[in-house]
Amino acid sequence: MMHSSIFRLSLRQGYRVFPLAVLLLWMSVSTFAFSSDSSPLVVENVHEYFPDQIGNEWLYRGRMIEGGMVQIAEKDTTFTNVSNVIGEETVDGVGVTVFHDTNPGNQGPSDSYYLRDAAGIRYYGSKPGTTLERQLVPYQIMRFPMEIPSSFEQFDRKGLELGIDIDRDGESEKVDIVAVSSAQGQETVTVPAGTYSDAIRLEAKMTMKVHLSESGRIIQGKDTMTVWFARGVGLLKYVERQTIPSFRSENERVVEVTEVLEKVTLAADVASLTDQYAP
Repeated sequence: MMHSSIFRLSLRQGYRVFPLAVLLLWMSVSTFAFSSDSSPLVVENVHEYFPDQIGNEWLYRGRMIEGGMVQIAEKDTTFTNVSNVIGEETVDGVGVTVFHDTNPGNQGPSDSYYLRDAAGIRYYGSKPGTTLERQLVPYQIMRFPMEIPSSFEQFDRKGLELGIDIDRDGESEKVDIVAVSSAQGQETVTVPAGTYSDAIRLEAKMTMKVHLSESGRIIQGKDTMTVWFARGVGLLKYVERQTIPSFRSENERVVEVTEVLEKVTLAADVASLTDQYAP
């Protein structure tokens, strides 16, 4: 999935739609360990922050603001996105969990595929996908055990096919792309669904250098996404900011997208309620 700009790519699937659909089973109470020698905070039972039972559903209210670097409020759009865990499939011989989003980032419906194991969470692409995304997947989007603070490089690839002819010379552009993910801290976060203490804050930064085939000039775009997760709930909020250059001028544009959790329905809670009132 891409925005109208060339820089709306798989960071949205691999770091936002995944947490937006939010993964991994939430089971017992999460515990944290922090030593007095300033060692990183180790998040134990980190899977509790990413529930992925089939039937889980999250309702998000979103806002997209677009404009120039100086005044970005030229266009202000609100939207709704519903994220569901819908099942399991096999991708390239690997069993993955499937998430369906009705309108992530106001970009229309998409399915995304993820694998969770002891090493973390890997992203296996989306439907519909992009030419660029298919060259990058699978890649890791979360690393276990999770330490705060910590960071790792998701990918660093050069000379990939962008799949878009930006300068309209009949040839698709080449692109170099780097993405880094970091676990930054814990905060109390308030969204329409409620207030949650000790939410984990993660950030992903992506840089793309596009080589224009006609002139040889390089244009660069950046995408920074900050997300907050609550134990037993999943994604509470994300804020994404994209800087989008123009290949015809030095003017840059900015897109900011925010989604906040309005309602969550977990399959385990529904099952528990059904059992409670069963005849």
